[in-house]
Amino acid sequence: MPNPWTGKGNPYTRKEVVDRLRATLKRGEPIIAAGAGTGISAKFIERGGADLIIIYNSGRFRMAGHGSTAGLMAYGDANAVAMEIGEFEVLPVVQEIPVICGVHATDPRRRMWHWLLKVKDMGFSGVNNFPTHSIVDGHFRQVLEETGMSFKKEVEMVALARRMDLFSIVYVAQADEAEAMAKAGADAIIAHVGTTVGGSIGVTQATCSLDDAVRRTQSIIEGARRVRKDIVFLSHGGPICTPEDAAYINKHTDTVGFVGASSLERLAIEESLTNLTRRFKSIPVKASTTKNSRKTREPGRQTAR
Repeated sequence: MPNPWTGKGNPYTRKEVVDRLRATLKRGEPIIAAGAGTGISAKFIERGGADLIIIYNSGRFRMAGHGSTAGLMAYGDANAVAMEIGEFEVLPVVQEIPVICGVHATDPRRRMWHWLLKVKDMGFSGVNNFPTHSIVDGHFRQVLEETGMSFKKEVEMVALARRMDLFSIVYVAQADEAEAMAKAGADAIIAHVGTTVGGSIGVTQATCSLDDAVRRTQSIIEGARRVRKDIVFLSHGGPICTPEDAAYINKHTDTVGFVGASSLERLAIEESLTNLTRRFKSIPVKASTTKNSRKTREPGRQTAR
């Protein structure tokens, strides 16, 4: 059902979001979710026909001209930033598309049940686990796991969201993480294969090939399917940055769509603003006709004769 107060739009129940996505697939269309760091991005993402909008704290950095990875750093309160973008920029301008809130589940200062109540009360229709520790690896990941800021906290957040009737669409980077999220009740799983390539601040060397992305994505899917068969699988990141790339992943894996943040919001703005500015700079202008003028005499001075 639509919003009970306005008759249209957010918030939706978990089942309503799932039913909308199933209807999209039944029409033979892919599911497209897009990150929005500003209201104007959200407005035109909706107009373009996306199925979901996700609010990440990284969107604020991305739209300020910085790399999305800034959202993983201690440059601000990730939960507060996502809430602020949603409350003051995105939720007021979207008409009908479900809006999902990025939740930093490992923040030790939050009572997660209390924060999710705030997310729900604000009118978000679901949650996403961003910033996510699933894309952190090596020694630092081990330190996070051993000091109480583990990926398990993200899984617990998703299980809590399921009990609160919030739709959940989650990032994972490995098959065992997908299995854990499936057990927690995640509705959609995003195979995250790395930071997006391309544009002015995309990665160049820190990425995998498209065929590697295929193998990693399908492994994640199989991990989740060991638990449940009703999950929607989407791709994201790394070399998957164009519609053609996403189509390739869909063709060679069991994904049914794509999640784009930098690849939609940032790259679109970089390209369109650059090209439009160049077009303005190419407009014709008449040659300058300025003539030399006589110098103005200083007050009180007479010309000598």
